[in-house]
Amino acid sequence: MNMTRTLLSRLLQGLALVLAVVVLNFLLVHAAPGDPVETIAGASGGMSDELKAQLRSQYGLDQPLPVQLGIYLGKIVQGDLGFSYFFNLPVAGLIAERIPATLLLVVSAVLAAFVIGTTLGVLSARKPNGLLSQTITVLSLVGFAAPVFWTGIMLVILLASVWPIFPVSGLRSIDATGGGGARDMLDVLHHLVLPALTLGLVYLAQYSRLARASMLDVLGADYIRTARAKGLSNRVVLYKHALRNAVLPVVTILGLQFGNVMAGAILVETVFNWPGLGRLAFEAVLRRDYPSVLGVLLFSSIVVVVMNQLTDLCYRLIDPRIKTS
Repeated sequence: MNMTRTLLSRLLQGLALVLAVVVLNFLLVHAAPGDPVETIAGASGGMSDELKAQLRSQYGLDQPLPVQLGIYLGKIVQGDLGFSYFFNLPVAGLIAERIPATLLLVVSAVLAAFVIGTTLGVLSARKPNGLLSQTITVLSLVGFAAPVFWTGIMLVILLASVWPIFPVSGLRSIDATGGGGARDMLDVLHHLVLPALTLGLVYLAQYSRLARASMLDVLGADYIRTARAKGLSNRVVLYKHALRNAVLPVVTILGLQFGNVMAGAILVETVFNWPGLGRLAFEAVLRRDYPSVLGVLLFSSIVVVVMNQLTDLCYRLIDPRIKTS
């Protein structure tokens, strides 16, 4: 009963947070300069005032802002995210079409950064003053300081131009069948390497530094000295006793930064022409496509809220003391 009450409370908190984010996003997007009807008129090479007024009435832009907000919230409750001004398609369909590409990119980059970064941090903490530790520290500083777009451009020059190992853009090759066979999967993974590497490098550097600092702190704890005094091997002390507590801060940062990863995906998808939500958001912002922008922001908000709940669940799985408390 207590667990059910806790889950229900967290669900209500998540829904309230998503509602607040939706309202804030709506107000901010409509407060930005620019008129979507004028953008459409400019793209079509000119438009009469009567047609502009008709479009404003069709999209509900002639209504007061509170009325527009109420209509938008009512549609969201019904699962209707609106109609794209530019793509002339339902926003829900556009997002559903691009979700798999973005999730593939983001999840691949985050998991690789978490696993490799934590491993490097633990290895460097074994001998803090060793050559391996110093090398990982320097590389982490470089990776953390480099902007995402600069990293992407450098990787394109190095691994797609100087050494043409990986493709430079897109999700599939032109001659791909798209049937879902082993060949198509390998083709997608081949295209995924550069975008995922670009997105994950900065987080890999951060996770490695955080894991190193956390592991060094844990290795100085009393229970670690007690475990060593009992004659346990260094491997058992490091990976069974120390790693479980040292990885908690990394898990926390991973959950809190998932929103930043989604934002970084916009730059990466733009650089590599990756057909995901980031690319959709970029095109929608340029064309003042309010429904598409709001739809992407809504999905990102839901993902962040869900990731925070999953982070809490991972905490309980890693550290049983949190569950009992």
